Amino acid sequence: MQIGMIGLGKMGGNMAERLRRAGHDVVGYDRDPAVSDVGGLKELVERLEKPRAIWVMVPAGEATQSTIDDLGELLDAGDLVVDGGNSHYVDDQKHAAELAEKGIGFVDCGVSGGVWGLQYGYALMCGGDQASVDRLMPIFEALKPEGEDGFVHAGEVGAGHFAKMVHNGIEYGMMQAFAEGWELLEASDVVKDVKGSFSSWRTGTVIRSWLLDLMVRALDDDEHLERLRGYAQDSGEGRWTVQAAVDHGVPLPVITAALYARFASRQDDSPAMKVVAALRNQFGGHAISSTEGSTGKGADAPGADVTPPPGLQR
Repeated sequence: MQIGMIGLGKMGGNMAERLRRAGHDVVGYDRDPAVSDVGGLKELVERLEKPRAIWVMVPAGEATQSTIDDLGELLDAGDLVVDGGNSHYVDDQKHAAELAEKGIGFVDCGVSGGVWGLQYGYALMCGGDQASVDRLMPIFEALKPEGEDGFVHAGEVGAGHFAKMVHNGIEYGMMQAFAEGWELLEASDVVKDVKGSFSSWRTGTVIRSWLLDLMVRALDDDEHLERLRGYAQDSGEGRWTVQAAVDHGVPLPVITAALYARFASRQDDSPAMKVVAALRNQFGGHAISSTEGSTGKGADAPGADVTPPPGLQR
């Protein structure tokens, strides 16, 4: 099958290569001329046989919107666009409606697999009408991992990215749990082999997973993660997951806490913790330090002797 691929970065480039290895004809476009097969979107469209299929693999938001707008002017009725980026599911519905006015089909597809997808395949979560999904099945079959799993037609337009959004929210929670467990083990005087403990969990335990395998791989490279800074970005999908939970009245305490933990990681000196430290000093006499942990006793510590401020003595 012939398909156009827009965006040949870490994901898109490897996906194009996997499709070529499976025998598909891929015409790729990227702003970087060193990796692009064509000089622009117009040339890309001209190179594809009708009815065309084009996979968009660019960042969510403005980049995706402008690409969809441009394709809407270049494509013909009967052509088909796939958004494989991490777009918000509400945007999918907007894009599908805009293209439908011109007779152009639209499928949203959440893609998971990262830099390992070329070798092991990509998990695909699709949304759209059945006819459009069926038309793209040769592409999906080539991209997905071998076996029965790794692909789902989750529902109508938007369902694919909604499923991928929830997938990423779950990923936030799982990573946070591993991170907190590692920190506690590192702080312990009892456990001497933290890396070995994580490695031992890879077989026979209920928490064995690909994320655990990657955790052990990271520790093999840097046992105490001394070369890393404790700073974590978020892709936006964690925020969307929490917002969707609010919209649907569904409690997500773990995923929400994991998202907030990433926000906290970006603060070298947390303003909120300044307030907590000040209040602990006021009510409990706890020592205040801007650079080191406090070991001073407060009113809630055995042996403390703190006089309450005027007006609070009883």
